[in-house]
Amino acid sequence: MAALFSLYHVILGIYALGIPRSPYPILVAMGLYLVATVLSLLPGRTFRMPIWLAAFNVAVVVAVPLLVTQELDPERVGGNGYATWYVAAMGTIMTITSTRRRHLFAWIGIAFLVLQSLAWAGPASLGTLGVIGSVSWVAVSHVLSRGMAKATKDAQRFALAEREATDWQAAQEAHVFERQFRLGQTSSSALPMLRRIEESGGELNAPERLECLFLEGAIRDEIRGRKLLSDDVREAVRLARRRGATVTLLDEGGLDDLSDRELERVHTRVAAAVRSTEADTLIVRTASESSETAVTVVGLRSVSDPAADAETDGLGHEAHEDDEVDLWLEIARTENS
Repeated sequence: MAALFSLYHVILGIYALGIPRSPYPILVAMGLYLVATVLSLLPGRTFRMPIWLAAFNVAVVVAVPLLVTQELDPERVGGNGYATWYVAAMGTIMTITSTRRRHLFAWIGIAFLVLQSLAWAGPASLGTLGVIGSVSWVAVSHVLSRGMAKATKDAQRFALAEREATDWQAAQEAHVFERQFRLGQTSSSALPMLRRIEESGGELNAPERLECLFLEGAIRDEIRGRKLLSDDVREAVRLARRRGATVTLLDEGGLDDLSDRELERVHTRVAAAVRSTEADTLIVRTASESSETAVTVVGLRSVSDPAADAETDGLGHEAHEDDEVDLWLEIARTENS
């Protein structure tokens, strides 16, 4: 629409080429105006007009009226008709400049048009030549452009707030689901033992107390191990604990970006590693997401009597500085790593 409207002014100027004393300055003015219009309407990386282009438009607004009015007679009987096409044309180019958020340049250009019209044809020309209309276009463009910019910022802010609210709601739902899942899983695994404790009045024999410790370790794994766990890994850890080993599973979020296939491969390697060692202490920990290693499995063999340590805590013994490394395994994040 802006291009067609701009072209309309040029057509009017061509129609009135018989009025100026010489048509050549008028054609040069039309060429400058068309160049400025095309450049102003070309799409760019941002909607805001570059400063160099806004300055060029102001220069065109200065040059075109001077080129045209030097060939016109302001006191011509009957007026100059469409030969004063430049007034509306300059108002159009400054309106485009203002719409593309270069308001200061637009007002500088329109101010020169007003002053030039006053100097050339007097105060009455502001109405007869259409200068007031050009000023009005720029004023309306300025107001609408500022309003649209504010509306755009408000829309972006509201969209961001909506995304944040959605993320918050999703996180809350995830927390609720995780709590319900963990509670259900813990209830299903611990309920038989809790009933046994209730029936016996808390008087458990040694095997039952040891079973409580194994159960507590399994529940802890579900909380701290999360994505490190699969049915195969749970079974391997359960067997390792029953032989007296201490097993610690720590998932610190390093597996969140793995596909189901890669995660299954990691679980298989972890379960095989836990089964393959007779270490007294096993530590399975995820690496950071930026690391090429997904999981590290460390097995330590105690130089002390593990049976004596096992009697003290029921789950195995704690690692000591003089423990020997029995297993060190780094599982790659991808199969080809």
